[in-house]
Amino acid sequence: MSLKTIDPALDLMGEFAKVTHGVTRHIQQMRQAAIFTDGALPARQKALGAMLWSISARWEPCIVFYVQQAVTRGATEAELGDVLAVAATMGGCVGEMWALKAYRDYKDFISGHAARHAEPGCCT
Repeated sequence: MSLKTIDPALDLMGEFAKVTHGVTRHIQQMRQAAIFTDGALPARQKALGAMLWSISARWEPCIVFYVQQAVTRGATEAELGDVLAVAATMGGCVGEMWALKAYRDYKDFISGHAARHAEPGCCT
């Protein structure tokens, strides 16, 4: 699926990579090393942390992507719920709404009704 379905601006990522001297490739490499590789924390927990950051930043393409990545890496609904509770608590009413959107994305993904599949990344 085209990244354009996540956000139309992502359709320009190839051109953007050229004008930024390939920096997007380096960001993807950092993402792989820092989030998607097990370390002291398993990758599923780090993906949940990235989802939390995305909620805080209110960036829906990344919320969708990191919800899917966390689930794909084995995050449970209970683990997701704990992190969404942190988002709602720390963000107040606004945080609660964005946490609710992340929960919707989770429900859509596990039910097979995801409107968009965020691969290979939200910002790549």
